[in-house]
Amino acid sequence: MRICIIPGDGVGQEVIPAAQRVLEKLDLGLEFVRAEAGFEHFERTGDAIPQKTLETIKACDATMFGATSSPMGRVAGYRSPILALRKAFDLYANLRPVQSLPGPFSRQALDLLIVRENTEGLYAGRERMEDDDTAITERVITRRASERIARMAFEYASKRNKRLTIVHKANVLKLTDGLFRETCLKVGREFPGVNTQEMLVDAMAMRLIQDPQNFGVIVTTNLFGDILSDEASALIGGLGVAPSGNIGTTNAVFEPVHGSAPDIMGKGIANPVGAILSAAMLLDYLKLNEAAGRVRRAVDTALAQNILTRDLGGTATTDEMTRAILAAL
Repeated sequence: MRICIIPGDGVGQEVIPAAQRVLEKLDLGLEFVRAEAGFEHFERTGDAIPQKTLETIKACDATMFGATSSPMGRVAGYRSPILALRKAFDLYANLRPVQSLPGPFSRQALDLLIVRENTEGLYAGRERMEDDDTAITERVITRRASERIARMAFEYASKRNKRLTIVHKANVLKLTDGLFRETCLKVGREFPGVNTQEMLVDAMAMRLIQDPQNFGVIVTTNLFGDILSDEASALIGGLGVAPSGNIGTTNAVFEPVHGSAPDIMGKGIANPVGAILSAAMLLDYLKLNEAAGRVRRAVDTALAQNILTRDLGGTATTDEMTRAILAAL
């Protein structure tokens, strides 16, 4: 099987090679193909994600993606590589597991999965200037996208702890979130064994802090899922340990939740755990589940030995953390 490797910008160039080292250590016969994307590549070439990269991803079985720097203002000709990938390959589901890790930095007894619709909502790209004083973004919710993300979420819930929470703001966004809510509830009727509840997004934000152990699978729209999953990562140590996967019908891209972290890039102190756990998700996607379990156990072993990067309160470098995980394998 072929794996596309895209380090991207900033610390992506440090943590994705670490994840590749772990995958190589498993001796699964994987072939790795490197490709280019990111803001730094855009500054050099004028293209943030070249056609050659898209062709490479299409020819591979799965992709590991690092991080990209995102300019705060509009830059002519620039498009976010990860948003472009989600659109180009219809990666409609963003899976963000939140599972307890050994160590005082992590809450215990957590096993959450946030299933985020990944192609529309406020990130649909329909943004315009009405006049010099007014900017408008259209929030797009469709029945088709709502149904397929709901179905994936219910399928995961039926295999996990049979608890699913639909998160929305239908009391205010009556048409868009109303459609999302209605569609999710309709799909839920096909899964009578799953205990289904619904919750407004602001209440969910509070409950994630108060009693996250009472939730299993959470399904929600694009922006809400983005915010809630970042919030949830704080429960297990922060963005440095949070993995994610962008899943479509025929392709998948896996990435740590964190960004390019320009403040620490090049210092060798970035936490590789989020990228390595993303590699474990990639292995699950390829149905190499035993290998994925080995990676997760190796991460737990290293953390339990109190080998921690600075974001977790330790002093280990990126390389030291990676070597500890490799030794545990």
